[in-house]
Parts: sequence; C-alpha cells; structure tokens
Amino acid sequence: MAECASLFRPTRPAGFDVVVVGGGLHGMSAALHIARRNRRVLVLEKDHVAAHASGYSAGGVRTLGRHVAEVPLALASLDLWHRIAELVGDDCGFREVGHVKVAETAAEMAELTSREATMRAQGWTHEELLDAAELRRLLPAVASHVVGGLVARRNGFASPYRTTLVFRRAAEAAGAVVREGARVVAVERRDGEWHVRCPDGATWSAPILVNTAGAWGARLARSVDEEVPLGFNALMMMLTGKLPPFVTPVVGATGRPLSFKQTDSGRVMIGGGHKGVGDLDAGRVTLDVARLAVSARTALDLFPILASTQMVHAWAGIEGILPDEIPVIGLSRKQPGLVHAFGFCGHGFELGPVVGGIVAQLALDGATNMPIAAFAPDRFQAGVPRSGGALRQPAG
Repeated sequence: MAECASLFRPTRPAGFDVVVVGGGLHGMSAALHIARRNRRVLVLEKDHVAAHASGYSAGGVRTLGRHVAEVPLALASLDLWHRIAELVGDDCGFREVGHVKVAETAAEMAELTSREATMRAQGWTHEELLDAAELRRLLPAVASHVVGGLVARRNGFASPYRTTLVFRRAAEAAGAVVREGARVVAVERRDGEWHVRCPDGATWSAPILVNTAGAWGARLARSVDEEVPLGFNALMMMLTGKLPPFVTPVVGATGRPLSFKQTDSGRVMIGGGHKGVGDLDAGRVTLDVARLAVSARTALDLFPILASTQMVHAWAGIEGILPDEIPVIGLSRKQPGLVHAFGFCGHGFELGPVVGGIVAQLALDGATNMPIAAFAPDRFQAGVPRSGGALRQPAG
C-alpha cells in the first residue's frame, strides 16, 4: 500500500494518470468521477461503449432483495438516481415506479416476511410488506393466486444503453479520453507505471490501472497474476407487442426467476436470469429458446393479460458471475496501483453511479468511505467467501 499511496499526486503534465479498461457503465462512471477530480483518464474498450451487459440489461434501479452487503451501496446509488440529471445532465430515462416482489404461496410470503424483519433489524426500512389487498391495489392485473408481496417504493428503471452513453458524454466533457476497438492484449507494471498494450501496438501508461472489464475482468486480473473465480452468463430478455397500460411497478417473483415491467410504449420487458449460451472469446451470445419459453410462461402465469400479445424480440448480454453472487470492488492486495470493479452478477446497473465514485476514491485516495470489505478481490483465496444473508432476486 505504501507504493500505491505514493501514486496519488496531482495530474502529470503529460500522459494519463489513470487507465480504465472496460467501457460499460461502471467504467464510464469511474472515468467521470476521476476526470472531475482533475485527473487525466483514458478508457480502453475492446468493442464499443455499452457493447455487452451495460447495453443489454433490464435497466432496473433496484434496492429490493439485495444481498445485505450491497444494501448500503444500493441505497446510496438510489439517492444519486433520484437526482441523476444533476450528476450527468440527463435523466437517463429514469422513472420512479416502485419494485414489487410477489409471493405465490404462503411459504413464499413467510420468506418475504422474514426478509423484511431482517432489514428492519439492521435499521433499513426501504422494504415494505404488502398484504393481498394492498398488492392488488398496486398490481390490479396480477393473477388471483398471488397472496402478497414486498415493495421498495422509490425503486424504478432507466434506459441502460442511453445511460451508459450519457455517462460517456459527461466523462468526455470532464476531460476523459475514450478509445473504442482497443482490446488490451498485454499489461505490465514497470518503473512505477502500468503499461497497457493493444493489438495495433499502441501502448499507454499510467500509475493507476482500473479493471472494469465486466465478464472479462478475471482475464485482466490473471494477466497480472491475480486469480478471481469469475464465471459468466448470457442473461436473456424478451419484449412483447404493445398492450394497454396494466402494470406500473417493476415486478419480480419470489419462487422463480422473473423481472417484468411495462414500458411507456406499452411493450412488456421480461427477464429474470434465464441464460443463453455465451462465447467469451468471440463476445457473442446464442439464445436458448426453451428457457425463453419458461420465462414467458412465468410471466403469463402471473399476468394472464399477456395471452393477448406475443413476443416480438429477444436478446442477451454477457455478464460476469462470482460464486457468492456479489461483485469484486477494491484495491488489489497483490499489485500496487490496481483497482478492480467487476463481476456484478446481473444486477450491477443500479450500482453504477455510486461505484464510479468508489473507484475514484480507491484510485486517487487509496481508500473509500463506503463499506466494501465484503467485495474484496482476494476474498476467495481462503476457500470460503465472505457473505451475508441474501434473498435471491432476478437479474435487472
């Protein structure tokens, strides 16, 4: 840490102070926060900005059902979402509509009741139980067998692709440089600097390297002798034809995967963690039609009105997944001047605004005032990951 701390100095007269690898939302947010602290920052993206998870997610701005370690970060980020235009000059399509998790059985309702009690015991009041009557006031079209739910009323959703591009524009306006089609093929630390090379031979150097490479984050870590057990999934989404307005909140299910919302156009977006087939080397995905059918069936079971429409589009984005289903966020303990923030496990979109600020603090100050111990990059080395109680929540 002594060497790392010595790197936190004013901007050098030439070159970059920080190189960020990965042009998704977290990379762009990190670049924005770093640039606004008057540091020269370069973002290298192997494809194009928002090419993968950041452009293909459900765009959920969700605190409901978070792993307990993520709750403080999620709540802090939610406050930023509610004034996102102040941060980046655009509302990013954010809509506060609430987020409801429904219970289809008494056992599932008991699970939600336990979850709400756990949150309150830790001083968090953002999750509120709903009986059947209140649930139907919020979701009048929900199926008759649903018995209750849990709601986070300040939650909502935004446009993921638009949001990532907005953060890019704000970062560039603050002085960040973004290079697309710049795949990193070699990384070396030498003479107190990181030297990063691309296939065309172009090499950039900076004392600080930020790894926001998403599903490719573990490969970058491995190239500097740091192992992180990151897997990846191709999380699928579907879009229906237009329907009259029938649901306002974003909806999830307790006992089976579902992320469900109706857009302003009347179309319904359906996801929740069903996986296609991803190719990390090629960056391509293949849809799994059978699993898409299961997702559609779940949505139809909960909202019978969907029988009057059809699916018109489906897609998937590659997302990094860690064994404990929470991300890596923190300074490397093996390599000086290296910050990791990747593996957001299909639910990182909401965290983007706050994680960028955390990364900037780690990169420039060597520490953060946010609680990130649970996300330590080396937490898997002892064989037992640090964890907390979690209520599983569909991707988005």
